[in-house]
Amino acid sequence: MEPFDTHTGIVAPMDRVDIDTDQIIPKQFLKRIERTGFGQFLFFDHRFRDDGTPNPDFVLNRPEYEGASILVAGRNFGTGSSREHAPWALLDYGFKCIIAPSFADIFYNNCFQNGVLPVVLPQETIDRIMVAARETFGYTLAVDLEAQRVWDSDEEVMVGFDIDPFRRESLLKGLDDIGLTLQVEHKIAAFERTI
Repeated sequence: MEPFDTHTGIVAPMDRVDIDTDQIIPKQFLKRIERTGFGQFLFFDHRFRDDGTPNPDFVLNRPEYEGASILVAGRNFGTGSSREHAPWALLDYGFKCIIAPSFADIFYNNCFQNGVLPVVLPQETIDRIMVAARETFGYTLAVDLEAQRVWDSDEEVMVGFDIDPFRRESLLKGLDDIGLTLQVEHKIAAFERTI
């Protein structure tokens, strides 16, 4: 897993609430066991029309959000099933950070395990970011995990965020549960030699 320290990227505003994991990555695409290759199916039912052509009205199909790596969404993002494929699809598409007023618990935890930073900000701040992203072509935010701050280039938005210290340190070092376990592999091996 890649470490996350500071990231600056274009913001895609998805002004919807209760976006569930089936919207993020529909069930018909859950046939792979690798963590890659899911980005092409991200928000599939929203990004594409029934005939398979791109939906020009969907935010990720609009030219001003091309290459976006920060997604700002409404409350309760990632609700629904516990599929880990949802953060896999977001990361594979290019999103490094998801900002919302609230997240579903399992999705929130899965983000940390897969190198995606979920940031909880107050609704009024989310609203300001949404407006700026819609009105400013190529609107960017900087997210600093070390300092726990988010800001834009004009510093119209500058806000701190809370994060569990353990999760913060793990993401700064690029460690998921397996990586954390491997840090003490020598102790595990020493124990195994005693049994």
